[in-house]
Amino acid sequence: MASERILIVEDERAVARSLEYALTQEGYTVLWADTGQRALDLAHTQDPHIILLDLRLPDMSGFDVCRKLRAEGYRQPILILTALDDQLDKVLGLELGADDYVVKPYEMRELIARLRALLRRAYGELALPGRSKHILFGDIVIDMEQLQVTRRSQPVYLTSTEFRLLVHLTSYPNRPFTRSELMDAVWGYDISLGSERSVDVHIRHLREKLEDDPAEPRWILTVRGIGYKFHS
Repeated sequence: MASERILIVEDERAVARSLEYALTQEGYTVLWADTGQRALDLAHTQDPHIILLDLRLPDMSGFDVCRKLRAEGYRQPILILTALDDQLDKVLGLELGADDYVVKPYEMRELIARLRALLRRAYGELALPGRSKHILFGDIVIDMEQLQVTRRSQPVYLTSTEFRLLVHLTSYPNRPFTRSELMDAVWGYDISLGSERSVDVHIRHLREKLEDDPAEPRWILTVRGIGYKFHS
């Protein structure tokens, strides 16, 4: 059975209880916050493995919660819940550091599958035996034991999804990947309509954090008509 802690941030009690019941049945430990401030407090004190974040909260938006946690260096996966076809919410959530989103109304099976995939990628697969302990390129070091990145000996704060995406690309230098292949390898499921934006946003964040000139990248290149590759 699972033992990971999941923080549900949802102000509607009935919805939160439904989520709590389903996730508890799966073996997860569930924490619940009905306000943004309560969510921040629980994130600070309970160290959840993943955060399930509704965007509509009474005291602050889910965007604010996501922004504050990422600004404080929290790397835990954040899965946002957004309204049907609200593309602006999806894009802004990704821009602020969310790892993925699920559209309401959602199937509970889909939600649990997304949570499992994010947990597996964030905590279960990066430490597999046989990996090199360090990946080096330019002035950048990926430490596979500490799951950290440094540039010019200074820490680079990546989200868990950004880290997985970087490791995957650098593990296959000069090999082009389609967005669908990256979504399947990094997020853990096939790409769906509109999800290409998720890949593009995370690639842009990596370039901003690792490239001298993100507009003219040296390492993470666009392959026209295909997707992206790491250029060694």
